[in-house]
Amino acid sequence: MNQLILTCHTLLDQLTHSVKPLTTEEFACPLKVLSGASIGQHVRHTLEFFMCLEKGFEAGIINYDKRTHDKNIEGRPERALQAIQLIKTFIGSIQTDKPLTLQIAYDEEGSESIEVQTNSYREIIYNIEHTVHHMAIMKIGFREVAPHVILPVDFGVAASTLRYRQENFEKAH
Repeated sequence: MNQLILTCHTLLDQLTHSVKPLTTEEFACPLKVLSGASIGQHVRHTLEFFMCLEKGFEAGIINYDKRTHDKNIEGRPERALQAIQLIKTFIGSIQTDKPLTLQIAYDEEGSESIEVQTNSYREIIYNIEHTVHHMAIMKIGFREVAPHVILPVDFGVAASTLRYRQENFEKAH
């Protein structure tokens, strides 16, 4: 399994282990500290980027703007856990890099898409970085609504930050 697949699986496993102990109420609770969003909304948002990658993979056209905003994933932890397993299966099935086209719109109406050439590995990297970013936000939510959940020390921390911390720790000792 290549490094990208392994990293995705590690992050998705961390999400699985953090979501499992949550009650539906904790998962779906709007949190002031998250501007009214819930942990579940951040989980759903994160997972839907992977789902968009999977949805467009065969045709070769990825559009992250076309997320479904699935209320079941954001409101029901068991549904989020099912989605994580499906995503892991998809990610694990990617054996080689593949050319893709990314469609994105930045105009206010979202009507003027631009297309950018990319590839499956680059989009997996994007999803990894996006996941880490949202896990850092989720960590704030966990501390607020579910302090009983023990998160790994590297939950929501970029690999480069972990290396930097280790290097500085080694220099100091």
